[in-house]
Amino acid sequence: MREELLRELAPQVLGVLVRRYGRFDACEDAVQEALLAAATQWPKDGVPDNPKAWLVTVASRRMIDEIRSEEARRRREVEQAYEEPPEVSDQDDTLTLLFMCCHPALTPASQISLTLRAVGGLSTAEIAGAFLVPESTMAQRISRAKATIKKSGATFELTPNRLDVVMHVLYLIFNEGYTATSGPDLHRADLTGEAIRLARTVRRLLPDDGEVAGLLALMLLTDARRAARTSVDGALITLDEQDRSLWDKDLIGEGVELVTAALSRGPLGPYQLQAAIAAVHTEEGETDWPQIVALYELLARVAPGPMVTLNRAVAVAMARGPREGLALLDTIEGLDGHHRLHAVRGHLLEMAGEERAARESYARAAALTASVPERRYLEEKGRPRP
Repeated sequence: MREELLRELAPQVLGVLVRRYGRFDACEDAVQEALLAAATQWPKDGVPDNPKAWLVTVASRRMIDEIRSEEARRRREVEQAYEEPPEVSDQDDTLTLLFMCCHPALTPASQISLTLRAVGGLSTAEIAGAFLVPESTMAQRISRAKATIKKSGATFELTPNRLDVVMHVLYLIFNEGYTATSGPDLHRADLTGEAIRLARTVRRLLPDDGEVAGLLALMLLTDARRAARTSVDGALITLDEQDRSLWDKDLIGEGVELVTAALSRGPLGPYQLQAAIAAVHTEEGETDWPQIVALYELLARVAPGPMVTLNRAVAVAMARGPREGLALLDTIEGLDGHHRLHAVRGHLLEMAGEERAARESYARAAALTASVPERRYLEEKGRPRP
């Protein structure tokens, strides 16, 4: 319980210190020392009445010591050091910290890494493991991201475009966890869980934002199917073959409620529409493919892109036949090197009875993916039938 509390409070305390002192690296070190002190003292002395204030005070003292030690070099920080610690209010600075980690000066990879480190509380080693890179590489990436933020003079301006970046970063974290782009496992539950936790935080801080609700709903409705997506030996199971009794009904109920409320308020956004599509897939009985096609057509107008067209092609094939879906695939540009385009083409060719062409597409898709479960599935689909 203490560990969960510290995990929840860490980004809030870091946000307070960064807002006050503006030195990301030093503030992060101070917060880590405060967390260590809490982990040592609280089991003996009990959790303070105001644990956030306790952590802010301890971390601020660490910052004061840091600043005082640089007196000859940093006179401005020395003057700040003798001021009172930043006021502790009910304000939650998690969203502010998220906005900073998702600064547009950073690359998407750096935004994800820094978000998981500063807001998610994952260690550098854990993040490196999730993305299958050496810890030293990830440490350098995070260090460069911090330096970029410092150099850019990042502000805490809460603008709509910055919120879009935050949601996109959380969306990417979730997707990497739900279908890992490489490695032996299809899922990385630590990443999906962290993305959902952070999306819940943003939702709590911005309860009236329809797209934030849509993003959380999309994550919940998608993650609800996780237990049914692989067999005991880790093999991939496609949506149409999944055991729906394994789907998480509580997550589905929460997701449907969220997206229903968001859609009723408008205006429509891409996350709401994707959540609506996911909700249709969870309905009992035969899948309403015409409704899904209609939703994808709306999504194509709101947020056009090759991946939207790819998914729409599948829905069109299911609703109107594989030939129409294949015709739509032929309009896609820029995805020839992506395994999903060839996997979908193989599926639609198989539906159309063109087994040889389908196997060729499956084989090409298998060669392009670094995910072991996906590659095994596609290789199996690409083998000639006896």
